[in-house]
Amino acid sequence: MNPISDLIEKDPWRIVQKGFSDENNRKYESLLSIGNGHMGQRATFEEEYTGSTHSGSYMAGIYYPDKTRVGWWKNGYPEYFAKVINATNWIGISFKFNDEKLDLATAKVSDFERVLDMRTGILTRSFIAAMQNGVKVQVAAKRFCSMAEREVGVVEYECTVLDGEGDLQIEPFLDGDVLNEDSNYDMKFWEETKKHTGNNEAYLEMKTKKLDFYLGSAMKFYLYKNQKEMPFKGYEQLRKKYAGVVLKKSFEPGDVFKVEKLVANCTSRDYNTAEIEERCHDAIARAHS
Repeated sequence: MNPISDLIEKDPWRIVQKGFSDENNRKYESLLSIGNGHMGQRATFEEEYTGSTHSGSYMAGIYYPDKTRVGWWKNGYPEYFAKVINATNWIGISFKFNDEKLDLATAKVSDFERVLDMRTGILTRSFIAAMQNGVKVQVAAKRFCSMAEREVGVVEYECTVLDGEGDLQIEPFLDGDVLNEDSNYDMKFWEETKKHTGNNEAYLEMKTKKLDFYLGSAMKFYLYKNQKEMPFKGYEQLRKKYAGVVLKKSFEPGDVFKVEKLVANCTSRDYNTAEIEERCHDAIARAHS
């Protein structure tokens, strides 16, 4: 077990991870978390990762009275406790090159760096990944939770093709099928109430069990190829507690794809349930203007 001081580079204003580590990834996810008082986000990857990870998005004041794990009350714990629960994963963007997903658990990773700038609140990540099918890409990603529009989070994900050609699928998504690792009997705390997609947008609304907190998450995104905004036809990807949009493009060496994703997370702590979706769209419009 490495002490925390050994995990980061020495820097007065930045928390810096140099080099990829599956063993310590969950520690880095905690150390490099971002937030703005309305919502918090662990430093998990935007793309799919099948290694050691725990996706974590949290909304202020949204909690659940969960039962204490079996037997804990015998050691002095209460039978129930109020738990801040994992909420919809809003950062996700999946990349699939020739039917293989970009996944750092299966790719050969080099030049990995993840940095949280404490002055700006911006989390950045960069790496080179050689995939099993021969495709090689360089990625530069950044995200932040807005202080000006506290319900808005922004992701910019740029992927440069270094080697390989073929078909690319990009899928920005909202995923409400999340888990608290300390939940009793692995119970999930959210139920889906609404979802739909458009060409470059999606909306997912969830409700907690018992206390009926509502969380609406709306995303809007833009695709750029080689520094030019690209027209596209988005294909809806809907399943239980999930709303995504699939974009299809061809790729070859030298191509640079960039996705800009804006998400608003609004809750029933601040708005009437019937107006949550409208408030989400309003927040995104203000952030984009």
